[in-house]
Formats: sequence, C-alpha cells, structure tokens
Amino acid sequence: MSSELAAQVAAWIDADPDPSTREELTELTDAELAERFRAPLSFGTAGLRGEVRGGPNGMNVAVVVRTSAGIGAWLKEQGHDGSTVVVGRDARHGSEAFATAASETFAAQGFTVILLPRPLPTPVLAFAVRALDSELGVQITASHNPAADNGYKVYLRGGAQLIPPADGQIEAEIAAVGRAIDVPRALVAPGGSDVTARYLDTLPHLVRSSSRNIRIALTPMHGVGGEIACTALGGLGFRDVHVVTSQFDPDPEFPTVAFPNPEEPGASDALLALADEVDADLAIALDPDADRCAIGARGPLGWRMLSGDETGALLADHILKSAPPDSLVANTIVSSQLLSALAPARGARYARTLTGFKWLVRAGNGLVYAYEEAIGHCVDPSSVNDKDGISAAVMLADLAATLKSEGRTVLDVLDALAVEFGVHAGTQVSTRVDDLSMIESMMAQLRSDPPAQLAGRPVTVTDLLEEPGPLRTDAVELSGNGIRVIVRPSGTEPKMKAYLEVIEPTADLDDLPRARAAAETTLEELRVFARGL
Repeated sequence: MSSELAAQVAAWIDADPDPSTREELTELTDAELAERFRAPLSFGTAGLRGEVRGGPNGMNVAVVVRTSAGIGAWLKEQGHDGSTVVVGRDARHGSEAFATAASETFAAQGFTVILLPRPLPTPVLAFAVRALDSELGVQITASHNPAADNGYKVYLRGGAQLIPPADGQIEAEIAAVGRAIDVPRALVAPGGSDVTARYLDTLPHLVRSSSRNIRIALTPMHGVGGEIACTALGGLGFRDVHVVTSQFDPDPEFPTVAFPNPEEPGASDALLALADEVDADLAIALDPDADRCAIGARGPLGWRMLSGDETGALLADHILKSAPPDSLVANTIVSSQLLSALAPARGARYARTLTGFKWLVRAGNGLVYAYEEAIGHCVDPSSVNDKDGISAAVMLADLAATLKSEGRTVLDVLDALAVEFGVHAGTQVSTRVDDLSMIESMMAQLRSDPPAQLAGRPVTVTDLLEEPGPLRTDAVELSGNGIRVIVRPSGTEPKMKAYLEVIEPTADLDDLPRARAAAETTLEELRVFARGL
C-alpha cells in the first residue's frame, strides 16, 4: 500500500462515527482498500447509490452524515435555513441507520426534520415533500438494485427529483465538509404518521369505472409496497387480490430473486405462476421501493409480462380519454415513439425528455401523464411529482376492470393501437463492462464511424451531444425508414445501452400477425448490430 493511500485510510477510519465500518476497513487487503478509496460516491440519478460498506466509495453512516451536512449547507446558501426536511426509508440493509443519521444531521443544522416512522415506498416520500410543504426530501433506497446496495435519493420542493445545477453545487458542499465524526447530530423523534393515510386519500379520483369485478395477482418483490398496495386496491373496491406470499414481507436479502427488478428475466415467474393458478385477470409487480410497476396479462400462449412501453401506451390512452383538452403527456428519448403519435390523435400535446423522471415531471404545463420504458409511470402529477408504482397499479386495475366489463383485455387494446398507429416493437441490448473507459471508446468509435444503413435501410445519424437545448446528452441516435437505435452509456451502471425500435404499418387485425413477425425480423437485425458495438 502506498503511503498516500495508507494516510487516507487511517484518516477515514479515525473520522468514521460507526464502529462497525471502522473495524471492517481494518480487515481489508491493500487491493480492497485501494478499490474502496479510488473515488467517493458521486451524485448520479438524483443522489447517491452504491454498495453498503465502509469507505468513501460505499453507502455507510459516514458518507450519509457528510452528504447530509453538505445538503444542509447548500440549503442555507439558497436561503432556506430552518426550513422543513422530510426523511424516509425502505427496508434495505442499513436503511434505518442511514435515515436516522441523515435526520440527526439536518436537525443539528437547525432544520425542522420529519423522520417518517417506518419503511415506506419512495412515492410516499415524494408525496410527503409536497404535502408537508417541505423544502427538501431524502429517501434512503436503492430501488431495484441488488441486495448489497443502498442509496440516498434527494427531492426538491414540490416533490421532484434533484437536477443540475443543484447536484453539482451540493457535491461541492459535501467535499467541503470536514470529518464525519465531527459533524454535529441531534436526536429526532419519528413523525409524519398521517402521511400514508393522506397519500391513500389522493387515489380515489384515479378510478373512473364502476366495475371492480377483476381478480388480481400481486407481488411487491420483497419490498415495502405490498401492504400499502393491498390497502389502496382494497379500499377502492378491488378486494379480490392474491399475493405471492413468499415475496410479500419486506426482506433485504431478496431471497427468491437474483435481481429484484420486474423487468429482469425470471424475476416475475412466481407472480405469473400465481396469476395462472388463481385464474387472475391482471398480474401486478412492484419493484422493492414501489416506485415502478409492471403488469402481466394472459394471451394465447399463456401469461407474459408487458414491457414498460406497452404499459405506457395503455395508460396514456386510458388517461387521455378523460383528460382536459390540450393536456400534455411525455416520455423519454429512449422510450417508444408510439406516444408521439397517440397524443395528437387524442387531442393532447407530446413532449420528449432526457431519461429520468427528474426531467419527465418538468416536461411542461398541463402534464397529466409521463412514463419511461423502465416501467416507471407518473399517473397523478398533481399528487406525486415522480414515478409511482402504487397509483399506477390502481389505474391499471381500473383499466382492466373497465375492459373486462366490455368483454375485452389489455392485449385487445394493444392490438387496436397497433392497427391504428402501426406495430411498435422495441427492445434493449445492454453490454456490461469492467473498465468504464471501454464505454468512452465504444461511443467514440460509433461517432467517428457510424453506419450508413441498418437492417438494409438508410439511417440518419444524430449526435445528441451536439444538440442544443434540453435534449443534449451523451447519446447517438440512428433513425429512419421505420427504425431507430439510440446508444448511450447507462447513468447508474457500468453498461453501454442500445434502445431499439421498429415501426411496421399494418392494415387491420388480420394483417397484425404478419406485421408483428416482420417487425421482429427487423428487430433481430438491430440486435445483431447492437451486440457488436
């Protein structure tokens, strides 16, 4: 170990207020210490996310204390000294200790702190920021990351996620914070016990149908959404709900799933098996912090999970049937183009944003719905200014019940949309790397030598890094003649991601099988290209 690293490690251990992580660091090898101290966790998707472990490159009490002290200093710089801060948490490893440390740090800085009393879904925290007239909210969660991870998610006034330049300003304030052990902390009693009830009170207006005659299979995937989702659905009359019992109680080990994300292959197998067993009409999967929602439906070949884009089209069509004229709907640059065609056909406006709900909820005035392909849906921006799996589940139950009363299903609606707007077939290809510099090289190669054709069709190349305005980002778009590929680095993982879409016109329902087969053939050609990046 170099003398410089040895000094860094010794200083960190001396400044760590948590005896467990102090001891942990003393037992690591030189190589392990070098990895822990290579760089501090940086602000990414609205905050921090990383493995629960000691050192500056992990989620631990020392990092949480210094982060909270930096945010408090930033709030004071913005003129919000003494304002209200709400802190919530999920049920992951470390969440209770991290929420307590954050609350105590803010309290010692003179802020009024509301520490929510138990593990709750992330959308409840986003709701609380607005409902409690708070200047800032913090949710301790790593959403659908693996069991080893946790995170620190920041919401600004109004309940929307943190965006630039505030994130950079906060990072500078964190860097200026001294030793974690020297940061003052003050005890905070839990509060906000009525927040969940107030959140549930916002849901009834999302139900438009008088029908409740459906059977639902549901899993919270070992997270914190099960109890509240069942309460929400039951309170609105959807009482025939069957849960995956092995995944219902919060469990930070996520013992039945390797990766607790409903999008992952196999993650929803237990849900679909239950749906088949009980002859359900709808299957609902929440991710562990319940800000995402995926659904399953039964088709000719059995049960399958719908993609985020398919669910997005269903919800947009459902919402726009009763939305005010000239309402706004939005999705991201990597989500399906179907929404851009559906919106004007239903008398609405459409907006396209960068990836992430921090941008989607700021898409413009009159927003009634926003979604991204990663199964995130904001169906009630007036209450929760972020994605919300529970309110989405309520609205999807309403849609399924309405359709059942008409003798139809969500798959029938998808067929009708395909006939009206063409088949929109999409998928994603991800390439994981061990060395982040490989992603820079891959993007540089694509920019210097982009293809002139894809799947035998000429394409136009758009480098979004050169685009002026709000869509400027590190991504390359290849599009034309009914195909589109967007390639970009992941914002949260060491991956290169390619988002593929094919649009195939279809004449009628009889022509739909041909159109879908043709779209899949073209999509496979795009997959081959994406895998070779």
